[in-house]
Amino acid sequence: MASERILKLGLPAGSLQKATIDLFDKAGLHISDSKRSYLPAVDDEEIHVICLRAQEIGRYVGDGVLDAGITGFDWIRENACDVMEICELPYSKATSNPARWVLAVPSESKVTRPEDLDGGIVATELVGVTKRYFEEKGIRVRVEFSWGATEVKARLVDAIVELTETGTSLRANNLRILDTVIVSTTRFIANKDAWRDDFKREKMENLSILLRAAIAARGMVGLKMNVRRADLDSVLRVLPAEKSPTVSSLVDSEYVAIEVLIDETVERSLVPALKRAGASGIITYPLNKVIH
Repeated sequence: MASERILKLGLPAGSLQKATIDLFDKAGLHISDSKRSYLPAVDDEEIHVICLRAQEIGRYVGDGVLDAGITGFDWIRENACDVMEICELPYSKATSNPARWVLAVPSESKVTRPEDLDGGIVATELVGVTKRYFEEKGIRVRVEFSWGATEVKARLVDAIVELTETGTSLRANNLRILDTVIVSTTRFIANKDAWRDDFKREKMENLSILLRAAIAARGMVGLKMNVRRADLDSVLRVLPAEKSPTVSSLVDSEYVAIEVLIDETVERSLVPALKRAGASGIITYPLNKVIH
């Protein structure tokens, strides 16, 4: 049946939404109306996208409401989701660094270690994971659910557990980190029954390849140039030693073409050095996908 050849895919709404849509765009899947609709259009008629809170996606995938989804490892752990993890996708809303849920107190607090919170109150949105963290340490605390603006509550309770990527918000609220409760990266997950379906599994595997390739291309550029054969050794010595360039013959037998992928950070110093070594017709270009 035609209806069975559809992959129901949950994508995170909210803070991770723009980074996710941008990643899909780099992977070659263009999603439109994502800001205005929870059911945005995607240019693949075999995929239906639903935008939900990241906190909900793992549960819906586990229950079979969704075939697959993208959510954080933190919410998979928090909801004890029974799902199949397809791959890790190391991207987040601001950087490519993992997000951390940290235990924090006001800078003026006398608390210097988690054990000092014994008998106290901790506020967080990540209640289950936080309770297990303290239980494993044998520390008795009362963990209360926070409906948001958790940094503000740090001076109403004894401590908070809050998500941070750069630490900027914690510093702005004059908070001090005691410990990391859990490190989380984004994961591509599947319903176990959907994974056993040949059509859906192939769609998910294809998505995994494309999304990981888009992430691998971040921070990299392609570099092309022409080089006289007499200058080839000099140019190759300038290129990063760990790279393996492609060298091709040209119609003019005195020249070769070189193509290589490099980190974007070295481009500005490498291009002038290549020019001085004898390269010409140098072209740099952005990359959408790098498939290893």
